[in-house]
Amino acid sequence: MVMSTARCVLAGFYLTCALAGAVVPWIFNLEHIRTSSVPFTPANWLAAGMVSPLSRSITTDFLIGTTPVLVWMVVEGRRLRMKHVWVYVLATFAVAFAFACPLFLCMRERRLVRIDTGQ
Repeated sequence: MVMSTARCVLAGFYLTCALAGAVVPWIFNLEHIRTSSVPFTPANWLAAGMVSPLSRSITTDFLIGTTPVLVWMVVEGRRLRMKHVWVYVLATFAVAFAFACPLFLCMRERRLVRIDTGQ
């Protein structure tokens, strides 16, 4: 599959962001696991995100912003007949949204190239 230069650069940018989005949040998750007596659970993650006005701002921004993007990812993935779209939703919660969203965008670019070239 030959990708246009612009699509190739864009897909590479998205993939680079996905890799950073997988590594960087988990550096902090692992630091928490290593140094805290509080178990690493979704409930504790949410509670920790609500301890101050600033953390509540960041947490609610994430939750509100992520919700429509996840819906769009599923709708767009199905529209483009991408395989295993559910993996991106699962990856949002198992790895990080900062990983899942740019990975979806990378794979979407690849799918658009296949559609454009009739594959």
